[in-house]
Amino acid sequence: MCGIAGFLTDGSLTGERVAEIATAMSTRLAHRGPDDSGLWVDERVGVALAHRRLSIIDLTPQGHQPMVSHSGRYVIVYNGEIYNYGDIRDTLERSRRAPCWRGRSDTEVVLAALEAWGLEETLRHLNGMFAFAVWDREERRLVLSRDRFGEKPLYYGFVGRSLVFASELKAFTAFPGWDPQIDRGALELYMQLNHVPGPHSIYRGIHKLRPGTFVTAQWRADNSWHLGEPTVYWSALEVASAARQRVVEDERTAVAELEELLTKAIMMRTVSDVPLGAFLSGGIDSTTVVAIMQAHLGRPVQTFTIGYEDALFNEAEYAKAVARHLGTEHVEHYVSPQEALEVIPQLPRIYDEPFADASQIPTYLVSALARRHVTVVMSGDGGDELFGGYNRYFIGQLTWRRMRYLPVAVRRFLSGLLAAIPPARWDSLLLRARRALPIRSLQAFSGDRMHKLARALLAAEPRSMYAELISLFNDGTVITDRKDRLPSPFERIQNWPGEWNEAESMMFLDTISVLCDDFLVKVDRAAMAVSLETRAPLLDPAVFEFAWRLPLHLRISKSQGKIALRQVLYKYVPRALIDRPKQGFGVPISNWLRGPLRDWAENLLDPVRLRQQGLLRVEPVRTKWQQHLNGTHDRQYYLWNVLMFQEWLDYMADLTRQRSDSSPSPMELQTEAATGPRAASLATQVGSAGAR
Repeated sequence: MCGIAGFLTDGSLTGERVAEIATAMSTRLAHRGPDDSGLWVDERVGVALAHRRLSIIDLTPQGHQPMVSHSGRYVIVYNGEIYNYGDIRDTLERSRRAPCWRGRSDTEVVLAALEAWGLEETLRHLNGMFAFAVWDREERRLVLSRDRFGEKPLYYGFVGRSLVFASELKAFTAFPGWDPQIDRGALELYMQLNHVPGPHSIYRGIHKLRPGTFVTAQWRADNSWHLGEPTVYWSALEVASAARQRVVEDERTAVAELEELLTKAIMMRTVSDVPLGAFLSGGIDSTTVVAIMQAHLGRPVQTFTIGYEDALFNEAEYAKAVARHLGTEHVEHYVSPQEALEVIPQLPRIYDEPFADASQIPTYLVSALARRHVTVVMSGDGGDELFGGYNRYFIGQLTWRRMRYLPVAVRRFLSGLLAAIPPARWDSLLLRARRALPIRSLQAFSGDRMHKLARALLAAEPRSMYAELISLFNDGTVITDRKDRLPSPFERIQNWPGEWNEAESMMFLDTISVLCDDFLVKVDRAAMAVSLETRAPLLDPAVFEFAWRLPLHLRISKSQGKIALRQVLYKYVPRALIDRPKQGFGVPISNWLRGPLRDWAENLLDPVRLRQQGLLRVEPVRTKWQQHLNGTHDRQYYLWNVLMFQEWLDYMADLTRQRSDSSPSPMELQTEAATGPRAASLATQVGSAGAR
């Protein structure tokens, strides 16, 4: 796991200046790779590749990057892990196309495969998480590529006439002429989704490379770089569509094959030359990963969880019970409200873009806990999307099937009826219903979800219903200028299979959008901020394909998900330890905004400030803030979007001011962002609020 950066210049940068800039860019990524740094420069062409290394496989200097291939043709900087690199190495040796190996790193194997097979064949062979840049010295061509699910990040775009790329946006701030402009279209998507979906970034002209693609920059005769369109080497839609034609009907066969594939995927990811452990929430996904690890490793797995005193958000007791049953070396830490709140000033620095998934806070805290003991952890990411873990799958399916035959007028009437009852009143009514009627599906409903359901009733087809269920400011009213509107991830999909079930459609959309641009971003940035590598075995390509071979009834029932995955887990853990309503990995943001975070939020939502910035409309923001404070609505998700954007704006203003005033070092910029005036101010507010 590492950080990469580099650029292709237009000839305006020469000599030592090229190396200086590349070094400065990589220094801003030091947290991603604290163990080593490297630089490769061709001053004649104006090419620079920089690397920061977190040593995981082959800790010797033979794993140093940038790495040059044996023939000297290719130079690579690479971030990630290739889990099947041993198999690829053996294949190359059997075909007598292997070089005389210098070490045993997966980076060297990737280079050898490129020389033997070329780019696209190599990409099809790779099973892992990666983002890499390869310079072809013979063709004078740069290739950027990213793994199938987008576990590892890669940004790219032009600054002036130079093509610049990096693992994180903060590296771009070291490039001369960097003048970032907010993309209002991307901002609107962020306000809807709580993240900026690829291929967009918050900045105009800077893109995220989409998962399963590569893009090529070629030197042209007119002395300029030509950047092509991204090429797809792996399509989740094509794989899922093909897998659905080979459904495994027999439940016993399906569960046995799933267990075999999971075991192979998990054990493949336990290869490491540094200490390895696992996150454990006590939920189905992380428990499955840990249980199989524990059964096959031959030693206790180190597991990590955090807890809260607030029972509504605390999963630590479940995780402890699972750890005790499996016999892991379990480490837990109960987080105080002040400890969690002190993370907030660091979030803009960690994520670089506005990012408002509030579980970023506990994700960072559990990563910091794990890093004190290990360098690599396994996670259960992907289980919900592949095997049907979210309540919206069966709620959405049930809703659509019952409403699609209703006349539009009836739908509008029902929608208005649901929306007329405030969310707080709905919560009270639903609480009484749960006490009187022990119906499992009632656990999935809340006042906020009832209002989402009201909007979904007006949808014309399943995809638009899904968009309503996961969106927040969906009508664009919060943005001051909508002329730059961009299509949502759901609008971009072409050739959508018409025969897919509503629940299957939602699972797939979650996989290619929310999983990639929210959950994997959340984990990568939070973990890499403390130099921790995370691995997600449930996102193995073979597991993904098999999940789509499962008939729907082995993924979801009327009120429960992950049917087949549960059957695998029951072989290792008693049902009583895991059969409970799904609980999110969150923090009590709603209560904090009415308590210790109120002054901080009021400052960021000040109407004068909002008008001066000219990006968000004051009226809808202030209305939702007052509704939340009054307790008539729970507006935590809407407000967290706005607050994280406002905090990010302040962070960017600080960086701009610091760069213009004194040009501090990259590490000084990062330290100031975490400990500067705004951080101190918020910490003071939190401390005094806690004292009250």
